[in-house]
Amino acid sequence: MSRVDKVYRSIVLTTFFNRGWGKPENLKRIFEFRRHLSDREICKHLISPYHPIHIKKVEKTTDYVLIDGQFTSPFVQYMGDVLPLECHTAHFQLLAPASWPKASKLTPLCIHLAGTGDHFFWRRRTLMARPLLKDSGIASIILENPFYGLRKPAGQVRSSLNNVSDIFLMGGCLMMECHALLHWAERHGFGPLALTGISMGGHMASIAACNWPKPVALVPCLSWSSASGVFTEGVMSDSVNWALLENQYLQEYSYRHELMKMVNPAGSGDSDAAFEAGRHFAQNFPSSLGHIESVSRIIQVEEEKEGKIKVGEKLETQEKPVVEEKKSQERSVLNLLSKMPLVQKTVASPLGGSSLTSGLNLNLRFSASKSKITNMKPERSKTEKDKLHSEALQFMKGIMDECTFLGNFAQPVDPSLIISVIAKDDAYVPRGHLPGLPELWPGMEVRYIDTGHVTAFVFRMDHFRKAILDALEKSADKYYS
Repeated sequence: MSRVDKVYRSIVLTTFFNRGWGKPENLKRIFEFRRHLSDREICKHLISPYHPIHIKKVEKTTDYVLIDGQFTSPFVQYMGDVLPLECHTAHFQLLAPASWPKASKLTPLCIHLAGTGDHFFWRRRTLMARPLLKDSGIASIILENPFYGLRKPAGQVRSSLNNVSDIFLMGGCLMMECHALLHWAERHGFGPLALTGISMGGHMASIAACNWPKPVALVPCLSWSSASGVFTEGVMSDSVNWALLENQYLQEYSYRHELMKMVNPAGSGDSDAAFEAGRHFAQNFPSSLGHIESVSRIIQVEEEKEGKIKVGEKLETQEKPVVEEKKSQERSVLNLLSKMPLVQKTVASPLGGSSLTSGLNLNLRFSASKSKITNMKPERSKTEKDKLHSEALQFMKGIMDECTFLGNFAQPVDPSLIISVIAKDDAYVPRGHLPGLPELWPGMEVRYIDTGHVTAFVFRMDHFRKAILDALEKSADKYYS
């Protein structure tokens, strides 16, 4: 694993899921609707090919046209009461050539989805869209993620999603919004079309491509076949508020009682059974929770306030042998990180207290909630805590795999148009217990970068852009010649 990934994550560490799993009734709705979204034949009838899209602003120069647009997310029609109001309107930018070459009938376009922490449009516009336009004549649509930027709910701090359920809402929104934009692009004469994203954005792009009923180029960068490992195995697992998730997992008596029947009646704490319990929960909700009579109080956590870290330096490298270049790039990133102001932050606990941490020595502690159940119980032993943590972690993995594993979605119409770019030493996105993309989608191409997650993002963006160009050329040769 890349040491740069580990150091970087320790510096910018923020906590995810500070309000827990999400309301059980919301999870019920999400899992029911997810089954429809994963079926391409059903899904294509859920989104109108003429979904209304509105243009707010047009900026024209001699070289490009920049368009700001918005539309109501198609997800709102089906799950609007579950989705935060701020997420209802999808915002995007279109960057296209001022004029297309007369000699070519092609008008290639790529939709870019955001990775974790990528708010607004400027980063993808600067690092991906502009170079693609200048060097390759490729237009780009940059879509704002739900829960990010203009769509960030009140009460959410930066990229720290409040609930586990928010991940599933984000995925459902982006999949349907990508389909609306692909229809719109087709109506306006664009083609061939592609979907891409880095890290989380790559996985979301993959989900969108699975259910698109036509051949589409796909370039997922620094992502894999499931999102479960990111939050349960990778360096980001340290940023999950496990203490709160464990408490909620324990406090819902009927909920936990039902799950324990599936975990292990003898109480041996078999983690594999807990994993299967998570999958069973996602597959069979609401039947597994039909007898629950009430929902536990959602613990309101006062959000942490954190200093902003800005990276302004322009990083450049010279041609070197591969090994030396990799070491040099890691040293450059580590040197850059060492110059950043160490983040000092206050992490709120469910009891309303806080613990002050600073620098790299981040020892995050979360107190027990105000639940009348836990207040009546003595503190659990270390063995009990370890068992509970293992169960909660495996349950999380089971839910995540059931809802984000690409093997549970339709295979893209033409896998030969897919080029996946993977970092060999990625500490953010483990490639472990599930089949990988080549096994799921035979015929696709995988390109490996000999570096970690962060270093790939800083130094290897040209690899991502080259893959987009190559995938679009494959599509053009096969379907537009």
